[in-house]
Amino acid sequence: MKLVITGASGFLAGELIPLLRDRGFELVLVSARAEVLINAYPDLTCASYDDLDTHLQGADCVLHLAVKNNDSAGELADFRAINVDQTLSVLHAAKAAGVGKFIYTSSFHTLSLGGPTSDYARSKAEAEVQLAVEHGIDVSVVHMAAVYGRQFNGKLSILNRLAAPLQSLAMTFLGALRPTVHVDRVADRIADITNGKCSAPHYLYEPAQENSVYTWAKRAVDLSFVLFVAVVLGWLLAIVWVVIRMDSHGPGLFVQERVGKDGKIFHCYKFRTMQQGTVQAGTHEVTAASITRIGHFLRKTKLDELPQIVNILRNELSLIGPRPCLPSQVELVEKRRALGVFDVKPGISGLAQIQNIDMSEPERLSREDALYVALQSMPLDLKITLATATGSGQGDKVSSD
Repeated sequence: MKLVITGASGFLAGELIPLLRDRGFELVLVSARAEVLINAYPDLTCASYDDLDTHLQGADCVLHLAVKNNDSAGELADFRAINVDQTLSVLHAAKAAGVGKFIYTSSFHTLSLGGPTSDYARSKAEAEVQLAVEHGIDVSVVHMAAVYGRQFNGKLSILNRLAAPLQSLAMTFLGALRPTVHVDRVADRIADITNGKCSAPHYLYEPAQENSVYTWAKRAVDLSFVLFVAVVLGWLLAIVWVVIRMDSHGPGLFVQERVGKDGKIFHCYKFRTMQQGTVQAGTHEVTAASITRIGHFLRKTKLDELPQIVNILRNELSLIGPRPCLPSQVELVEKRRALGVFDVKPGISGLAQIQNIDMSEPERLSREDALYVALQSMPLDLKITLATATGSGQGDKVSSD
């Protein structure tokens, strides 16, 4: 297949070109510095943007790598000129030439909690919005974590001074603090998109659950939370249990089947906040009248979640992760499975919950869960923990009927 790569003189292109060539693509390299490309790749077709229209003829896909990066100086208008205006110009040229696919590479900077903060991220996010409304060509936006390969770039370039074993060790520690991705994964995803083998959303990252530093740190935090609740708040758990028994008929604890990691079913423990005999369904499917008097308080303060330390101890649940759903919530289960959400342990609180996205919106919730899986890191888990502790997210809404 014929693949036209714009911004082909940059770092990412330099890492990708040999990999894509090995995967059998016919490559056309385009850059404002065409002479650099000609010297670096004498066996490939190289061109400037002035000749872009000619080389788009017969192309199957455009991989748009041209970017004014986050380590570049300039005002917002300077970033927009490259990251928005030039992007749309190349896209429209590709449409006019009858190219079927357009791949736009973005970064995790546009996905950060709280929204884009830099001029670079704002301009990239603006381009994503503009591309979402384009018709007549199949547009894929690929969000990438910090990319590394044979060499490191940007803030990671200091690692180029280290020996290979030390680079690997450093990347393991770094991967626990921020999402990263090897260029091999990027090349594989580009090949899959071009060949129509995968669908959006496209988040490229090294799975945090495969990072030993992150998994050990996360488990240590989980067990510390269990110890704190059991030792420091044990008296409170006993009082809550007694009050629930006195407030309404039924047991103090509520046990319900939930879907956990890898889609396995486990029994989730909570303090009972609803009347005995309430239908086993998602919270949004039951009425407010089903909640007991003390239940309103427990749900608002999140005290009803504390018995889940049993699930954390059993390694069925984590402090932070996508909230586990019911097996009967078939639509949500299927969407989560398709997006890889079940690759990680569920949690007591998560990214969606602190934004008040609940299970009444399965499409939106599953996408936010998939975003958490992509952005997973110790700093993000800490932000979610602090947001939860300070009152963000009030749990699933009950039905108004």
